[in-house]
Amino acid sequence: MLDASDEQLMLAFQAGDAGAFDTLYQRHRGRLFRFLVREAGSREAGEEIYQEAWLRLVRDREKYRVQARFSTYIYTLAHSCLMDHLRRQGRRWRHEETVAELPEDAACPLPDPESAWGRHLSARALADCMAQLPAEQREVFLLKEEAEFSLADIAEITGAGLAAAKSRLRYAVKKLRSCLEAFA
Repeated sequence: MLDASDEQLMLAFQAGDAGAFDTLYQRHRGRLFRFLVREAGSREAGEEIYQEAWLRLVRDREKYRVQARFSTYIYTLAHSCLMDHLRRQGRRWRHEETVAELPEDAACPLPDPESAWGRHLSARALADCMAQLPAEQREVFLLKEEAEFSLADIAEITGAGLAAAKSRLRYAVKKLRSCLEAFA
């Protein structure tokens, strides 16, 4: 079952195969979690939204139809949970605090201290610049770079048109470049 596509696994889970869900969860947990923590602005809020997204997937599994990639489906659910969370909080979509630590992939080797410090400074600069982006631009950038979605998938996940997704990505990259040059 490990070589099955995500869509095949979701259909197997829909038919009652709990192992298929475990495989899907393992494949998508890291990137989805990091995306939600960054978008929510705190680890606690990201964890809450992350759990809600997976719970919604389990609860509504009978409704799943293969219409796009599974990753598009789970990120669309997660985006919806993020928007619901922000509405419940009565706040606009923005960062309220800096994300200090994000989970690492298990396969990531330990770096030497000197290169780790350089990466820490670069990561800090990027996090500061990301926090300055408007929410819509930050989301598109993270979906493209972190989750590796195509612009068409991003447009579907966010409910924006393809032209809007392209524009948001272009402006995000331009603003990030400008901001990061100030740190150089």
